[in-house]
Amino acid sequence: MKIVLAQLNFHVGNFSYNLGKIVDSIRKAIMEKADLIVFSELSLTGYPPRDFLNYPGFIEKCRTSIEEILPLSLDIDIILGLPWENPNRPGKALYNAALHISGNKIKQVVAKALLPTYDIFDEYRYFEPGSEFHCLEIKGHTVALTICEDLWNIENGQYRFSPMDVLIQEEPEIMINIAASPFFYRQKEARIQVLKANTHRYNIPLVYVNHVGAQTDLLFDGGSLALDAENNFLVEASYFEEDFRILDFALKEKSLVKRAPHLRGADQGSQVPGAKLDKDIKHISLEIFHNKELLKRIHEALLMGIRDFFRKSGFKKAVIGLSGGIDSALVMVLATQALGPENVFGVLMPSRYSSEHSLEDAYELMKRLGTKGIEIPIESITQSAQAELKPLFGDLPFGLAEENIQSRTRGLLLMAISNKLGYILLNTSNKSEAAVGYGTLYGDMCGAISVIGDLYKTQVFALCRYLNLDKEIIPLNILVKAPSAELRPDQKDSDSLPDYAELDSVLFGYIEENRDFDDLIQDGFSRELIHRTLNLVNKAEFKRYQFCPILRVSSKAFGMGRRMPLVGKYDQ
Repeated sequence: MKIVLAQLNFHVGNFSYNLGKIVDSIRKAIMEKADLIVFSELSLTGYPPRDFLNYPGFIEKCRTSIEEILPLSLDIDIILGLPWENPNRPGKALYNAALHISGNKIKQVVAKALLPTYDIFDEYRYFEPGSEFHCLEIKGHTVALTICEDLWNIENGQYRFSPMDVLIQEEPEIMINIAASPFFYRQKEARIQVLKANTHRYNIPLVYVNHVGAQTDLLFDGGSLALDAENNFLVEASYFEEDFRILDFALKEKSLVKRAPHLRGADQGSQVPGAKLDKDIKHISLEIFHNKELLKRIHEALLMGIRDFFRKSGFKKAVIGLSGGIDSALVMVLATQALGPENVFGVLMPSRYSSEHSLEDAYELMKRLGTKGIEIPIESITQSAQAELKPLFGDLPFGLAEENIQSRTRGLLLMAISNKLGYILLNTSNKSEAAVGYGTLYGDMCGAISVIGDLYKTQVFALCRYLNLDKEIIPLNILVKAPSAELRPDQKDSDSLPDYAELDSVLFGYIEENRDFDDLIQDGFSRELIHRTLNLVNKAEFKRYQFCPILRVSSKAFGMGRRMPLVGKYDQ
């Protein structure tokens, strides 16, 4: 059986765009004389459609779109993901479904059974879980079709059953899984481990088709693949770009297929032999310092995220506030690589506390990148604001309020440029700052999207060094000088924050791994450091609640994936 893996970059809610991609791929597959083409989970709508699913007209467009696809199925079988009405009420109105389309008909509707509600997922909010499981018949072959999470229970065991344990009773010759599996920098290893665990357990080949592209903060890396029953790779599609792969499966005759049940391993949790993912809590956040492959993935993911955010929102040009520091330098480089230097505009906004070398470094960076920019001193604006506040502030000493006036002045100018010229403002805050509240609302926290808000400060340094491996793109002085907000004389981040190497290790344990005080003590961190860090994180929740979307590259990014009470009190 000749199978096409259609790995495409869809746009949430853009039916004409998505349908065009699907139809073009089907026609191309027909030209290749394929028997079956497989698309990813919720491909017709894009993933995740979220509350679009509450609108009847949105679901109606799904139905009318299928009417355009049906005539193409006279020459090829199609597996397509989309929301589909649940005819079995009571229950939720929709399934997260896959249609098997053949001979100008919908031959079968397969409903996703295991609906994730952890991290960024909220599928049970919208969908009814599938409860009936039957294989498909395609070109004389029996096919077990599942949707994303339906295969993941083999590892984490958080659901009561696995759909494949039911489907295997019908003696399928092959498994197909359609997915919308978001990227994080170790997702490739985790995904392959899970898929190999399935082929190991059920002893049949597997075809897996994933989304690629960015949907605002969620990034999808592709990596669609096919494995034989012995876990050999038959196909591995590209990462971070669309792909169209053709696989000619020499499926066994039914008489030669091993009879079900054939479940290798003693229980549902059996895993394929091999190395497990690294779980060294204290040092895992630092692993990318020495791992070029992981840094390469993060780099490619962020470039894809920037490109797709601009393309799908209809904008072309970015504006960035340049301080001469490492965070804004990294965002400037990434934006230039993603959008081209002609589409990136830098704004330098020095105050009386800005050092001369910071300005020189920022200008040197723009020169190397070939970007244009402007310098707008903020001293007169901040002095005017402070003068107007003098009757209220009186003789109170210079402090946080005056520092924040500087930051908010910069935010005011950047947003004015964004509004007037139609540029998208890219935020330059990192994850360490966002975690401990080291940022000013309506100031340096302004922006339409956060490019590096899921990278800790130590990871920012690591990625900058990676980008400089072949050629010094970021001036060396930016990499070696002490981080500073430059909002008061001789200010350094270390004046108010722990050393970033220690801070980031504690933050990773608390945020990524949900480890509380007692766990972190076991890792050897001091009580003072843990108390101080966790207190800062919890108190800053109100700031993160108002922060822009963050391109997600870790397993636990701020935003949809981490939901905390704003005024909660949890004593560590």
